[in-house]
Amino acid sequence: MSRLAVFAPVVLVLGLAACASDGGTSRYSEELRQLNEDCAARGGILVPTGGPTTGRPQTDNVCQISGGASRIPEGR
Repeated sequence: MSRLAVFAPVVLVLGLAACASDGGTSRYSEELRQLNEDCAARGGILVPTGGPTTGRPQTDNVCQISGGASRIPEGR
């Protein structure tokens, strides 16, 4: 009985930690994929900011759009 009382909380904590980390990784990956698709649709590429990782892809990356930008309207 005492072994069960010692190991049950350890197993419970490890199980909860595994579930929590899987949910966070999946959410981050999904948000990063969506951010990358939105950036590509605007003709850009997603690049890391180089700063510390915050766990939020919107903060950790920027959409870099190069070329094609002009204030002169076409056809004039």
